[in-house]
Amino acid sequence: MKISNRRSRRATTAVALGAVLALTVTACGDDGSGAGGDKGADGSGKGEIVFWDNNGGVRTEAWKEIIADFEKANPDIKVEYVGIASTEYQSKVDTALQGGGLPDVGGVGAAMLAGFAAQGALEPLDERLAESSLDGKLNKDMVESLKAAGGGDDKLYSIPTSANNGVLYYRTDLFKKAGLQEPTTWDRFFEAANKLTNKGKNEFGYTIRGGAGSIAQALDAMYGQSGITSFWDSSGEKTTVNDPKNVAALEKYAALYKKVTPAADLNNDFTKMVAQWDSGTIGMLNHNLGSYQDHVKALGVDKFRGIPQPTGPGGKRVQVSNPVDGLGLFKSGKNKDAAWKFIEFATSKAENSKFNESAGQVPSNTDAAKDAWISKSEPTKLAADALSDGSTTIVQLPYYLPDWNTISKADNEPNFQKVLLGKMSAKEFLDTLAEQLNAAQEEWEQQKG
Repeated sequence: MKISNRRSRRATTAVALGAVLALTVTACGDDGSGAGGDKGADGSGKGEIVFWDNNGGVRTEAWKEIIADFEKANPDIKVEYVGIASTEYQSKVDTALQGGGLPDVGGVGAAMLAGFAAQGALEPLDERLAESSLDGKLNKDMVESLKAAGGGDDKLYSIPTSANNGVLYYRTDLFKKAGLQEPTTWDRFFEAANKLTNKGKNEFGYTIRGGAGSIAQALDAMYGQSGITSFWDSSGEKTTVNDPKNVAALEKYAALYKKVTPAADLNNDFTKMVAQWDSGTIGMLNHNLGSYQDHVKALGVDKFRGIPQPTGPGGKRVQVSNPVDGLGLFKSGKNKDAAWKFIEFATSKAENSKFNESAGQVPSNTDAAKDAWISKSEPTKLAADALSDGSTTIVQLPYYLPDWNTISKADNEPNFQKVLLGKMSAKEFLDTLAEQLNAAQEEWEQQKG
């Protein structure tokens, strides 16, 4: 998996842009007063720590099992679990960064890492990892991905827990009934989307993500069809998102809305989109490995498959990078040694395997990645193979830009909805996105020492 070498040395404290929700939180380390500039303390290695789950609800059950195992193995440490929906996590951390109340440890994936690191919120973990039993046991690509996303000082601010990958889920029973071939190419994908649609019977060929998280999925469809393999042009200063090939690809993709998709897709985030696919008669769904177990519970293992994204021009598979997830130690925590013990435990072989089997994702612990369940979870095995066998080119998204998460969410998700509704052209949308990205890249370049 190709890792971007562009890294920011942005050292000034910046307030992450975007809509900050008026959310309050208590309990951080010992006194709940930690803010971004607080240096915190190592503590006694005992007592209570607070853990914020960045995918609360979806992963709550798995984390509570890991916490129970941890507390049994470490009876002198208690973990307070706080589950936060993925769509609200950045806003909640941003609020706590300014007003106090950060946890001791929390989920910190690549997509949010640069913004948190730029505000001085996270503790560097290189020394702790070097002295840990985890050293040499973590997937090197995942570690490098988090380093690349984190700031520019070549420090590691988050210990990887898992890697996700884009998956095209399709209903094998519906495809067989319609006499359709497996949607392994984009041409077959569009053919199936049309053929499986019968609005009179409330049957649709595809469900498109129009709500929170829509931009990454749209980028995946764009680059997959266009075959463009780099997010930046040869100068490294201008993005390729508004390349004419990408514009044409987005036009074709957005035109699916309401033609072969439900109208409700306009506002659907991933949870609503997944639930809709699991309960209805929709042929295809683009999501990632994380929803595999949901589909198994809803449909069983015989009615669907999860395969790597379709191939495009010349049989090439091009997809955008899915962010590596991880656990970070907040600098303001008053009990860092105990929090680090929790990170070590959660990413140990047994617990990392347990978590990723539940999530259907690729483990970060290399010993866990050898466990038998990997070969039994077909989408996970296919994804791992696609990322390692040379069949897939990854377009690395610029997670290193502190403004990336805001640009790709708050600033442009409403505009993408306008594209779906026909109120904004694909070209206008992508030109606007490109202008913002080029400005963020220029600012990042200026901040490098």
